Amino acid sequence: MLTEKVRDIQSSKKPPSILVIGDLMIDHYIWGDATRLSPEAPVPIVNVKNESTTLGGAANVAQNLVALGAKVTLSGVIGNDAFGSRLTEIMIAENLATDAIVSDSRRPTTVKTRVVAGSHQLVRVDREITDPVLSELEDELVNKLDHYINQADIVLFSDYGKGLFSKDLTQRLIKLAKSKDKKVIIDPKGLDYSKYKGSFLIKPNRKELAEAARTEKIRNIGDLQKAARIILKETGSEYLVVTLSEEGMVILDELTYKLLPVKATTVFDVTGAGDTVLATMAYFIASGLSIEESCELANHAAAIVIRRVGSATTTIDEILADIERDANDQR
Repeated sequence: MLTEKVRDIQSSKKPPSILVIGDLMIDHYIWGDATRLSPEAPVPIVNVKNESTTLGGAANVAQNLVALGAKVTLSGVIGNDAFGSRLTEIMIAENLATDAIVSDSRRPTTVKTRVVAGSHQLVRVDREITDPVLSELEDELVNKLDHYINQADIVLFSDYGKGLFSKDLTQRLIKLAKSKDKKVIIDPKGLDYSKYKGSFLIKPNRKELAEAARTEKIRNIGDLQKAARIILKETGSEYLVVTLSEEGMVILDELTYKLLPVKATTVFDVTGAGDTVLATMAYFIASGLSIEESCELANHAAAIVIRRVGSATTTIDEILADIERDANDQR
């Protein structure tokens, strides 16, 4: 039974060791009140009450893994600036190993600043450079990651299109992982999935899959299978797991598919749900469960976090409780 397997994993004294490589960023929030318009322009004046910073991008994936109990090493590129220092501080506080992170004085740490008045987001300000990282930084990253890939049970790529995953670097890292018999799971970005060639599993959403496969809008399972075959042929990946928002997710290989209906009965906020799905799948695959079992658990994890506001994480205990609740509802 799946719950018994999960409890066995939970009681294990050796948690999975997972390497997360990706675009690191800070989510910066400015909270305040807006009760009047500026005399200088037709915009609200925000009286700032509070500011907060949280981990974003690949770092949010890593946070989800830590919440599940994994031993996590995080890798990527940050700026040599105050936000880069703050990002490192938060990661260390969250028990994330940061030794595999590279600093680049020529680009800023990616920061997304959201100004929120009451319950309304008024504006988002992005500080970022999305140009590819320089070749000497790629070399430094590959040399550094050789050791960490060796130590990992599984490797995750969290691609947010911020310049880290050039085709050359992505292929170098996948080949390095494969040479060490490590599975690579990818949360993709952009239209060119050929750079993910050789990965074990790719997790796009429906819209991302349609765009990458250059097909019309995906309306049904037949469209999904057709688009998936294009990507599977292009990448040689063993699986695609496509998230379908309120419809759940579907696991596809070249010949078959399995639809996992959504588990949530209430939806407050889907922010970060994709990161939770990626992390939960990787955690349980690294722990020895099958793709189907891992995705079933990821489906429950997603149902938990979308009941909450903002990027959220979940735990194995909460996943087990959600499975039990679901089983009771079906009786």
